[in-house]
Amino acid sequence: MNMRAAHVDALASEQRGERFEVAASVLALLADRTRLALLNQLSLGEADVSTLTEAIGAPRPSVSQHLAKLRLAGLVASRRDGRHVVYSLHHGHLRRLVEESLNVADHQIGALPPHD
Repeated sequence: MNMRAAHVDALASEQRGERFEVAASVLALLADRTRLALLNQLSLGEADVSTLTEAIGAPRPSVSQHLAKLRLAGLVASRRDGRHVVYSLHHGHLRRLVEESLNVADHQIGALPPHD
């Protein structure tokens, strides 16, 4: 049995249910175009609100509101840098999740063949 399988088997059924609930919540947050664009931009490195606003082409109030939701959900971290608040992804799993969701979109848009 590999390490991942052993880890999953070790979880109680209640914990597995919680795991699916949390995963569904994360995916629901990614189901918004603006939040997905913000997370994609943050996967390139940390940035402040002004930089993110310019990069994704969304209004500043919208960017701020979406960042607040992502921060409250624990998906992005923030820190002060002088007068600016700088945001970053909380962990690499999220970067890979965003990247893979965009890869799926590329396959659907471009009718690319499936692969592993």
